[in-house]
Amino acid sequence: MPFIPHTPDQVAAMLAVIGVEDIDDLFDEIPAHLRAGELKGIPAALPEMEVGRLMAARARADGQPLCFIGAGAYDHHIPAVVWQLVARGELYSAYTPYQAEASQGTLQILYEFQSMMTALTALDVSNASLYDGASALAEAILMAVRANRHGKARRVLVPRGLHPRYRAVARAIVGQQDIELVEVPFDPAGGHLTLEALTPFAAEPFAALVVPQPNFFGVLEEVDELTDWAQAQGALVIGVVNPVALALLSPPGDWGQNGADIACGEAQPLGMPLASGGPYAGFLCCKAALMRQLPGRIAGRTLDLEGKPGFTLTLQAREQHIRRSRATSNICTNQGLLVTAATIHLALLGAEGLARTAAACHTNTRRLSASLCATPGVEPIFDRPCFHEQALRLPAPAADVLRSLAAHNILGGFDLGTDYPELGPAILVCATELRAEEDIAAYATKLARVIATRTQARCPVEPKF
Repeated sequence: MPFIPHTPDQVAAMLAVIGVEDIDDLFDEIPAHLRAGELKGIPAALPEMEVGRLMAARARADGQPLCFIGAGAYDHHIPAVVWQLVARGELYSAYTPYQAEASQGTLQILYEFQSMMTALTALDVSNASLYDGASALAEAILMAVRANRHGKARRVLVPRGLHPRYRAVARAIVGQQDIELVEVPFDPAGGHLTLEALTPFAAEPFAALVVPQPNFFGVLEEVDELTDWAQAQGALVIGVVNPVALALLSPPGDWGQNGADIACGEAQPLGMPLASGGPYAGFLCCKAALMRQLPGRIAGRTLDLEGKPGFTLTLQAREQHIRRSRATSNICTNQGLLVTAATIHLALLGAEGLARTAAACHTNTRRLSASLCATPGVEPIFDRPCFHEQALRLPAPAADVLRSLAAHNILGGFDLGTDYPELGPAILVCATELRAEEDIAAYATKLARVIATRTQARCPVEPKF
């Protein structure tokens, strides 16, 4: 849609027809203390050319550092054709296709995305995206509580090894609906969730157990025994998974004897670049028995009266389409543009390409960990297998070390101290398929120098001058 501003004369003419003096009169019902008023700190307007020059300078200031941060957002290779296709005029919109007969291409993309996600998770049904992985977890928890209405339990077990931001977002959303999230500690040696930690909750009713795979530390959980234990207690299992990891790891639908009931996660690793925190897209899949509790929309494939295939919105259990009291959520296909990118990305890679990417990530993470741990005092915190990233303990304050590495154009990892102070000076490091051997070697060399500078004993002889 073109940008067509109104001239002052046109605005004055419209106000005259309405019968008000100025635009502020249109908002006089809003109390004065709720209005933003004049925004402070906003610079004067600039011409487009100067804005372009400013933004280019800001981008150059960021540089092109080597990124070894994961922690939920990953620097993967994105084939150029992905966004070349996404940027086509027919697709370059995040708007929901309300007119099904005019939106066959978009509906087919949603259908393909859902089909790929059900194949990856080995579950029956997928919706067509949520805001991000954290909000997808919150919706999964709401699903589990609704599905467990006969048990009337409004408590959900959440491991402390789950992403801290996911826990915070889920608590902010479901806490307002009288649902309690009970944190379960991780094993200090392995960094994983154990049956021993869950045993005290066996006698208490709860609606679901959340199982991340891998967890925030990159540690692989014993998903089969955790799933069987929770379902034996009458609870549902919510898997929080990395879609790239699913190319190598057992999918949630195959966990334990009966499989996880719900799976959710962040689709950012599938064709979405790192971009200052988003926007990203969440995915949510479930067993067929829970389909009517699934928020958002489902696109289906059908045949018309002439037997020709077509695509249509099949299920849309939101308040726009059904009685508000029976709506599962007000969420719809809100991240359509990013889902388009994820669908094209997955279609290009295929199952074999995604498995190669996952294997390369695993190889690079092992190589990175071995290289960094060659420095005295640097060691893995947990002794269990990892994927994509690993938690390391440092012999010096993590924030200082990361600051020094950043000065050498290396983003050395995620400081775990804020969220997990019990781990001491610790960082979470990640190496995707983009990190070459020389990148890892450069990081290891710089880290060794930084650690040596910060841990070597100072010379006892005072300088003469």
